[in-house]
Amino acid sequence: MELFSIILLLVLIVSLSGVVVKMLPIQIPLPLMQILLGCILAAFNVYVEFDPKLFLVLFIPPLLFADGRKTSVKDFIYNGREIVGLALVLVVISIIALGYILHWILPNVELAAGLALAAVLSPTDAVALGGIVGKGRIEKEKMEIIEGEALMNDASGLVSLNFAIAIAVGDAVFNIFDVSVQFFIVAIGGLAIGVLFTWLYARILRKINQLTHNDPAIQIVLLFLLPFAAYIIAEECHCSGILAAVSAGMTVNHSGMMRNAPLTARLQSDSTWSMLTFVFNGFVFVLLGIQLPSIFNNTFVENQIDTSIEVWQLCLIVLFVFAVLMGTRFAWLWAMKHMPTMPFGTKRPLAFRAYSTRDLLISTFAGVRGAITLAGVLSIPMTISGRYQLVFIATGIILISLIAAVIILPILLRGSVILDNSEQKNEILSVKGHMAEEAIVSLEKMQNNLLQETAEDRVDQEIIHEVGSRVIGSLRRRTGLKDLEQKSLEAENLERRMRLVAIGAERTALLQMKVRNEVSEEVFEHLNTDLDIYEKMISGDA
Repeated sequence: MELFSIILLLVLIVSLSGVVVKMLPIQIPLPLMQILLGCILAAFNVYVEFDPKLFLVLFIPPLLFADGRKTSVKDFIYNGREIVGLALVLVVISIIALGYILHWILPNVELAAGLALAAVLSPTDAVALGGIVGKGRIEKEKMEIIEGEALMNDASGLVSLNFAIAIAVGDAVFNIFDVSVQFFIVAIGGLAIGVLFTWLYARILRKINQLTHNDPAIQIVLLFLLPFAAYIIAEECHCSGILAAVSAGMTVNHSGMMRNAPLTARLQSDSTWSMLTFVFNGFVFVLLGIQLPSIFNNTFVENQIDTSIEVWQLCLIVLFVFAVLMGTRFAWLWAMKHMPTMPFGTKRPLAFRAYSTRDLLISTFAGVRGAITLAGVLSIPMTISGRYQLVFIATGIILISLIAAVIILPILLRGSVILDNSEQKNEILSVKGHMAEEAIVSLEKMQNNLLQETAEDRVDQEIIHEVGSRVIGSLRRRTGLKDLEQKSLEAENLERRMRLVAIGAERTALLQMKVRNEVSEEVFEHLNTDLDIYEKMISGDA
């Protein structure tokens, strides 16, 4: 009962965090506010035992799956060299450089433990970044690279962590060739399992939908279970469960699983996933805040019996490690900017070639650390010497990276235009015009066929002419949008407004009939749902 109460309390805190952020006179990013609220809960003796393995399997698969669903495979492949350069090469460079530095400056920390900490400090958190800078402040092309990096380096960092822990506890011997081969097997295996399992899952789900007559509730629940299943199967096969969840999310859009689903199921699925990702993201940061006081308290307690280092020295080491991380990241970005146009057999230069110094700094400080780092460092076995130092350093890096991003990124982004949608709008108008032209051709054929059929049956042809003229006339106005004709745009917007007003009037009439008991509850719910769906279609939100 106590655990259930705590879960309800956390859901309430996550829900209220967005309200608190909007009410404050100063702008505080949502992730920082949720961490602060978690610290306040800890001050009132609200504590949740943090199980890293449970955390990874409960929160990370659905969040990465949701991010994978929103990721364009075409853009991901297009930016593949840049993403690999940051999510793989930079991770390896950071682990080796930082691992040896940590082994050098921390007296009780062995090299394998230092490499383990470096591995958990590698993953970046695009969700936290989005909460800090807001939507559209970083250019779309740059944000695609940052988000692609965050999707992939979670896996590369955690896979490297597992190897480092195995070496630290004596279960494996460090061999650069063996580790590299195992790394690629684990990574490629995870990607393959995610793709194959999702393809099979989609076929099974279609059969289930046929048996259940496309019941939206069953579809949504089964889709929600997909990332967990992909993660667990990959882990059981000793592959990367994180990459399996990512590839599963990216495969869903290409499998037609939801694209071929009924409209009601698609709308409910989008709403459900939007709610779940908000709650799960909030849980991650609130739990992080709850852990902070106990982590700092344990550090002071452990340090009392550790004469090899002082707390103030650990604080300086945190600052030094953060500087090394940012310096390494900036240096590698600068190196890729000046890299010749030869790698991977393509003449297209890396996107970083066009980056200014400010762009390099933005990409550097955009690499904030988050929940994956905390879960990774807490999974380091208690038997490893100096573990409390590693946990303290990782926690400090998370906080400093978030605070530095809050302070520095707005300064670097000052003067930048927030999400210029003009190019996207022009593309939308052009595509809508082409779609309307094809629809007109199809409707004219249908109208001619109907006129021929009704001529033999002596059915009133005026209805066909009236309906056909109305629908085709509406589409003809849309073809004018291809040339951005203002009057056509105004006509479509006016029609949309009138239809929305009509829907509002229908909904009011339906509600009044319900109040007067002139309509049953079942009919009211059915018609009200139809109005909601129609309103979404008309307003363009569907």
